[in-house]
Amino acid sequence: MSRATLSDYLSRSNTPASLAQLIETLAGGSVAIREDLAGGALNDILGAAGAENVQGEEQKKLDVIANDRIKQALGVLPSVRGIASEEEDEVVAAHHDGEFLVTFDPLDGSSNIDINSMVGTIFSVLGSRGEGAVSEAEFLQPGRDQIAAGYILYGPSVMLVLTVGQGVVMFTYDPQSGLYLLTEDQVRIAEEAKEFAINMSNQRHWHPAMQRYIGELLQGAEGPRGKNYNMRWVAAMVADVHRILCRGGLFCYPWDARKPDQAGKLRLMYEANPMGLLVEQAGGKIWTPEGAILDIQPTHIHQRVPVILGAASEVELCIDYHRD
Repeated sequence: MSRATLSDYLSRSNTPASLAQLIETLAGGSVAIREDLAGGALNDILGAAGAENVQGEEQKKLDVIANDRIKQALGVLPSVRGIASEEEDEVVAAHHDGEFLVTFDPLDGSSNIDINSMVGTIFSVLGSRGEGAVSEAEFLQPGRDQIAAGYILYGPSVMLVLTVGQGVVMFTYDPQSGLYLLTEDQVRIAEEAKEFAINMSNQRHWHPAMQRYIGELLQGAEGPRGKNYNMRWVAAMVADVHRILCRGGLFCYPWDARKPDQAGKLRLMYEANPMGLLVEQAGGKIWTPEGAILDIQPTHIHQRVPVILGAASEVELCIDYHRD
C-alpha cells in the first residue's frame, strides 16, 4: 500500500502553497540535522560550543549547527518575514513583505546529544502583522493564533509531527526515497492516563499542590487514585510529548522554588505554544496553574512558563489541586 507523502497531505488539506513550502522547507532541513546526528563524534558535533545562549545556558555544538541550518533554510523563503530562535538573542529579519513569522527550538533536549539519546526540533508558524522593519512585538501573539506547529523527533526513526489546524498527523522519514511518509492520521491522546513524566529530583522544590498531586500518583493502587502509574523521563520535551501523543499520559515541568521569580523552565514561544497546539488538536489540554497556556499574551520572546499537559482529565485534576 502506498503512503501519502508530506506534499500529498498538505495538498489534500488545502494548506496554502506558501505555508506548504515553509513546512516542507523545515522538513528538508531536518534531513541534514539527521545526518549530523547519525555521525555523532565522527561529525565533530559532540560537546560544548564554548558559549551561552540568551537564557544563560551552555550551548552544545549541534545547538549552533542546527540553529544555523534552520535559519539559513527559512531565510531564503520570500514568505518568511522574520524568525525567532531559542538560540538567538533577538528576532532575525528575513523578507520585508513575508507573510509568516517562525519561532523554533532548533535542538530540544540537547543535553542528550553526547549520550546518543533522543532530541528534536520544535517549530511554530504565526501570521505577520507588521510593516516596516520586523520587530519582537510582532511575534508576541497568543498560542491560539498559531497557523501551524510541529516537531521533528530524531530517534531510531525520524518523525515529523504536525498540525495545520486540522488535527495531528505523524510522518516517518524514509531514507530510501528521501520523503516523509504519512504513518499516523488524526492522532488522539488517550483519555485515561497510566504514565506521567516529570523530573522527580526536584520534587522538594515544587509548589505543595504539585507535590500532593504527584505524591498520590506514587502511592499507586494503595493510594487515593486506586491504580498504579509508570513514570517516564527522557529529558527532551519532544520525546516525552511524543510518547503522550502515542499512548497517553501526563507531562509536567512545574514552577520551582529555587528560582521563585522565574515562572518556569520551558519557553512559551518555542516549546509550550507549539506543543500546546498539538496537544489540544489531539484532544488533550495544556495549562499553567493560572490558566490555559494558549491564551497567554506573551510579553517577550524568551518568556518562560510552567507546563502541565496531556490527557485532559489528568490536567484538569492537577489544576484543581492548585486551585484548592
